[in-house]
Amino acid sequence: MKIQGILTMDTAIQNKNERINLRLKSSAKNLIVRAAGCEGMTVSHFILTSALKRAEETVQEYQMMTLNEKDSKVFFDALDTPVRFNRKLTAAFKEYEERVTTG
Repeated sequence: MKIQGILTMDTAIQNKNERINLRLKSSAKNLIVRAAGCEGMTVSHFILTSALKRAEETVQEYQMMTLNEKDSKVFFDALDTPVRFNRKLTAAFKEYEERVTTG
């Protein structure tokens, strides 16, 4: 099951057909081993669930736009305002058409 193009953690954990190798300092490994133990997980499961959670947060952060009230009004007003075709916009559409149909 995918949610907005992102694999859910359960699906990613069940379908194990890819591999990632890491090199890290022993102090970092010891911390991860300790944290995994605190959570009652294997190190692999802890790393995978932690990385997937952070990956989902990162993708969500880049996909979502948050606006304050003023910026939100400006944005929606712009959407509601009809486009005024001037020479530059008309030329841009013409150039696009030529590239798409001939290129």
